Amino acid sequence: MKLGDYRVKGKRARLGDWDTHDDGGLSKEEAQPLLAKLQEELADYQERLYAEGRQSLLVVLQARDAGGKDGTVKKVIGAFNPNGVRVSNFKVPTPEEKAHDFLWRIHAQAPRAGMVGVFNRSHYEDVLVPLVHGEMDEAAAEERLKDIRHFEALLGRSGTRIVKFYLHVSADEQKERLQARLDDPSKHWKFNPGDLAERARWDGYTGAYEACLGTSTDAAPWYVVPADRKWFRDLLVSRVLLHTLKDMDPQYPAVDFDPGAIVIE
Repeated sequence: MKLGDYRVKGKRARLGDWDTHDDGGLSKEEAQPLLAKLQEELADYQERLYAEGRQSLLVVLQARDAGGKDGTVKKVIGAFNPNGVRVSNFKVPTPEEKAHDFLWRIHAQAPRAGMVGVFNRSHYEDVLVPLVHGEMDEAAAEERLKDIRHFEALLGRSGTRIVKFYLHVSADEQKERLQARLDDPSKHWKFNPGDLAERARWDGYTGAYEACLGTSTDAAPWYVVPADRKWFRDLLVSRVLLHTLKDMDPQYPAVDFDPGAIVIE
């Protein structure tokens, strides 16, 4: 599995270039011990990041309905110490949020130094939804995407590393997952009839996501994660996060005392 194969390069991506059912040449049985080892390493690097208190990591998760954002938070971000993680999601803007620029509510949730921030849906929703619903034309959407590029560059200059994941599921897989929510009474709460109206706009969302993926940069890259196989989704996201944290290279801070000279009685 080469991480570069899943990273978006250039200003325009074609989702058809990635197979939603990709397994990286692995089986689920082979992936499980690999994921366990990755989780150990992720926990170690997160501790270093928290102790260092100088950098932060922002993880952006985007997907269609039933694409696996919550599952990724549970299976991957769950490896981290909760004290060093903040998960935020962004739903329909409130009247207060609408009274400000569209990034106002986003900036307030950006991770502080030492923290891992997770956006379960993000500032990209403020381009995707209005564009697909005809509330914004392509020119206005591109202006917002420019604003997002500048915003992410600002965070980068302030010590926040950004990595963005589009969890790529097929229409057939989404159908199965939505049906599973209907078939299981304990999952009825997760089903929203409005999701069917959004599903009917499949092609519109494909184009909108491809436009958003054009914001991929060295400082804030997009990765398209084949997500029909949940176990492969978790493995790939974990590998990218570990690669990113290793590149950030957080260090435990030096102490201003000699530990060897201290006697605890």
